[in-house]
This record gives sequence, C-alpha cells and structure tokens, in this order.
Amino acid sequence: MRSLLLVSAIFSVALFAQGPPQGGGGGRAGGGRGAPHTNLKVLPDDANLIPTMRAAAAGLGVMCDYCHAADRASDEKPTKLMARMMFTMVKDINGKFPDGKVHVTCYTCHRGAEMPLTAPPAAQ
Repeated sequence: MRSLLLVSAIFSVALFAQGPPQGGGGGRAGGGRGAPHTNLKVLPDDANLIPTMRAAAAGLGVMCDYCHAADRASDEKPTKLMARMMFTMVKDINGKFPDGKVHVTCYTCHRGAEMPLTAPPAAQ
C-alpha cells in the first residue's frame, strides 16, 4: 500500500516539470465540475491538479479540509499557505536534478504524517 501511495505521489507531482497551461486558466472556487478553479497561485489548472491534491493529502495523511476551507478559493487557513510554500519547495528541489525526474514528493518527508518526520524511528 505504501509503495502504491509513493508511486501515485511521484507521478502526480510530475506536473511540476511542466510550464503553466497555455490560454485562459481560471479555476473552480469550490464549485462543481466544469467550473473554473480560482485563486491558484502555484499549481496549474490542468488535468493534474486534482491528482496532485489527492497525492498531497495522502502524503500527509489528511483530508482536503486540512488545508481548504468550505470555500476552496479562500486563503483563511494557514495550512493552505504552508502547502503552497511546500509545493514550491518540492518543485525547486526537483528542478535541480538534470534528469528531469521527480525525486522528492510530499511523502518523501511526511510519510503519511501531518508534520515531516525529521528523525528515524527509535530502534527497538
């Protein structure tokens, strides 16, 4: 199961290697399907947006409302602002590898936990 989550996270974060979508991009303000997204500042509004959000949620072991308010476009939650910084950090790190592959995802540090795991588990 963990390897499936990791593979899912790696493939969905691959969108960071892409440039922003061409043409008018909008966004869904928490509306229904087909409505444009609004208030996107880091991620492009493309087919990878929702899979990327799902991979991030799985990487942190959280649900959407951990970062998003009922109005998905709202920036009222500090966790959403932190998530933007983290997505930018992951994009910058992966952009430094010459092979163009995704080497770092949310799961790399978080391992399914809200806070990054910065120390190895205690020996038993």
